[in-house]
Amino acid sequence: MNSNWSHVNKETFSPNGFLFAGIKSGLKDSENKDLALIVAPDNSICSGYFTQSAVRASCIDICEKRLRDNKGSIRAVLINSGHANACTGDLGSKHSLLATEQLSKLLNIKVDQILMCSTGVIGVPIPIEKLINNLPNLVSELSQNNFHNAAEAILTTDLVTKRISIKTCIEGRTVKIAAMAKGSGMIYPNMATMLAFLTCDVGIDKDLWDEIIDEAVRQSFNVISVDGETSTNDSCLAINSGEKIQKKFIPIIQEGINYVFQYLAKAIVRDGEGANCLFEVLVNGTNNDQEAINIAKSIINSALVKTAIHGSDPNWGRIIAAAGNAGVKFNLNKVDLFLGKYQILRKGQLIPYEKESVVKYMRTKLNEDCLVNDTLQIILNLNCGTGKARAWGCDFSKKYIEINSEYTT
Repeated sequence: MNSNWSHVNKETFSPNGFLFAGIKSGLKDSENKDLALIVAPDNSICSGYFTQSAVRASCIDICEKRLRDNKGSIRAVLINSGHANACTGDLGSKHSLLATEQLSKLLNIKVDQILMCSTGVIGVPIPIEKLINNLPNLVSELSQNNFHNAAEAILTTDLVTKRISIKTCIEGRTVKIAAMAKGSGMIYPNMATMLAFLTCDVGIDKDLWDEIIDEAVRQSFNVISVDGETSTNDSCLAINSGEKIQKKFIPIIQEGINYVFQYLAKAIVRDGEGANCLFEVLVNGTNNDQEAINIAKSIINSALVKTAIHGSDPNWGRIIAAAGNAGVKFNLNKVDLFLGKYQILRKGQLIPYEKESVVKYMRTKLNEDCLVNDTLQIILNLNCGTGKARAWGCDFSKKYIEINSEYTT
């Protein structure tokens, strides 16, 4: 953690002025929490990033339109879990509109300042009567201290809640950032991730806020992969509200948001369906950063690399092959490759290495607590420029197949 920011472990900690709620409304058969609400103060500014899939839930279109029409002026976000409300025809749009209309009346907020996000099984409509009937209960639970309940209510197949709160001091003023996310499967976003929501109690103008969030998303949710599948409902919403700070302190805010988004992105991959290990790919020495990003993403998305890691098999050829499939030209005769501290290739040539030590290193990462301390490193240096990037993936296990072969049955 950078010295400018510190973690706050108190689960009720959240930015000033923001209210949260998370309840059980009977939408899920599991009877877990399934309905969440975030309410922001007046004059809040929101940036949104959404799935780039051609098949998308209608709530995504509604969110994009309201953000555009209101120039980011958003006051509330309603989230339901268990039902993606995607591929449900006109009914999906009607349900999203109805839910936000009813919530608008309860909150006394303009309906076009309310966004809705849904997550769960595709093709299944929301049990809208249950949702509508529970909105008064949801609103009654709104509190600055209910951040943890909201974070729990957005989960689906996740094994753990994914949330983080940090703080810093700028000119004697405490500044807070709190964010939550959900995601475990269908993780290969090209914009954000499954669902992610960030709140910050510093006022920042829309154009600059968009730049800050775009940069943070590019270095976090855009460089993770569980299974190479992009969801119909991927959404990342970031809301700021509060007293403005001098522009010279904006880099500190950028630093905090970058950290929070990377923390959540890695938490999603750690919690990948059936995952036992988080692995980090560091690519250096490309002509530019984008080339490095493309190579790193090709490696984390390779099923062959993922299965090799699951089997603690130092099959370096799969890593090089995945790099070669990234659409980036490079000279193999300049490439260095490491697994952890162990060098495997030097200038494109296999060098003598202790295979048993490498296997032991990989097994150690698999045997550690996947949700706490596990990161296996792959370092690839192309030695032809100053470009660099990192990305995160997880192993493929038999459990992943089991989960996704029985998802709706």
